[in-house]
Amino acid sequence: MQHLLTTRNVFVGGLLLRIGMLFFGLWQDAHMTVKYTDIDYSVFTDAARYVWHGQSPYQRSTYRYTPLLAWLLTPNIWLHPTFGKWLFVFCDCVVGALIIRILKTRGTSDQKAASYAALWLLNPQVATISTRGSAESVVCAAVMASLYAFQQHSLAVASALFGLSVHLKIYPIIYALPLLVALDSVSYGGASVSQTRLINIHRVKFFVFSASVFLLLSALMYAIYGQEFVQETYLYHVTRKDHRHNYSMWYLPIYLEFQSKSSVFMGLMSFLPQAMSVSTIGLAFGKDVYFAAFAQTFAFVTYNKVCTSQYFMWYICFLPVIWPYNTQKLLFKGAILLAIWLGTQALYLQQAYRLEFLGENTFSHLWLAGLTIFVSNNWILQQIVKSQQIKPLFVAKVAPKKIDSKNE
Repeated sequence: MQHLLTTRNVFVGGLLLRIGMLFFGLWQDAHMTVKYTDIDYSVFTDAARYVWHGQSPYQRSTYRYTPLLAWLLTPNIWLHPTFGKWLFVFCDCVVGALIIRILKTRGTSDQKAASYAALWLLNPQVATISTRGSAESVVCAAVMASLYAFQQHSLAVASALFGLSVHLKIYPIIYALPLLVALDSVSYGGASVSQTRLINIHRVKFFVFSASVFLLLSALMYAIYGQEFVQETYLYHVTRKDHRHNYSMWYLPIYLEFQSKSSVFMGLMSFLPQAMSVSTIGLAFGKDVYFAAFAQTFAFVTYNKVCTSQYFMWYICFLPVIWPYNTQKLLFKGAILLAIWLGTQALYLQQAYRLEFLGENTFSHLWLAGLTIFVSNNWILQQIVKSQQIKPLFVAKVAPKKIDSKNE
């Protein structure tokens, strides 16, 4: 059976899994009361319709994304309503292909690369999210392409892709810290330790290229859609307060104070522990950019004031490329961590089912389940960090020592 475990077979299997789930979703939408398609996909399609007719995508309430996404999905209107889902599946597979490429360029054998890549490509949760119509795979593809380009020393391309990633969704900005740490004069530039500079040409180029792409795209959108673009795409997420239940431990306090000014203050205060943990991780593990990005994102999602299952994709895409350097066995301790991660979510979903479908008052139980997720995720991250072997993205080239001819 081991000869069947190849990166090609895993990739094809992941593609077939997604195609099968996509067609099943179409059948479920047509024949069952509970729909397969995510409500966000309807929001994307409506926004694309407004754009197609020369109007603002923000005329669709709850559209809080860059207009670029609505532009990408205009074929939903003039070609076929499922175009966006196929696009998301394509991006899903691009992430899988990049994972395989990253693993192999870092010296992982094809068979081992296949087993790690399966964490993304054969992951039913990941496949479900993209085939239901969530756009997270687009952002994940841009982020992974950016980091892979950095690994290949393509600084201009990598920085441009990073700027695009941040424009698509603001959260990848947190990766700027480990990237700046990694782009030092010694490891990346090959300079001697004595020539180390805080501000070097590589960091300057990264800032200039990435900021230029981000600002160019944002300026274009602002020129077309004005302040509405800035408010809905970026500022909304700073002051956002969501009264709907979600995995976040902040949900119930914000819900109870939703109509008061204190809820806004509470939402802003939630950024403090999130910012502290993300910054600390970025500085501590910046040399290993992939692991820093994984740990940062895991903490970011865990501490976020709003947390849904789509956000899990943000860090799952890094898991296959960092796990080869973790001392915990994938099928033993790793399975225990996975069981706790899934079990706490199942506990939450059981309470959510009682609330949504049985009409029972489980708000306090939902909050306790969310708190359990928060505590368990912190423990899981601690366990992963404790057993992780740091693998720097860039390794300084040691110059050969000169032989003194007098001592020969």
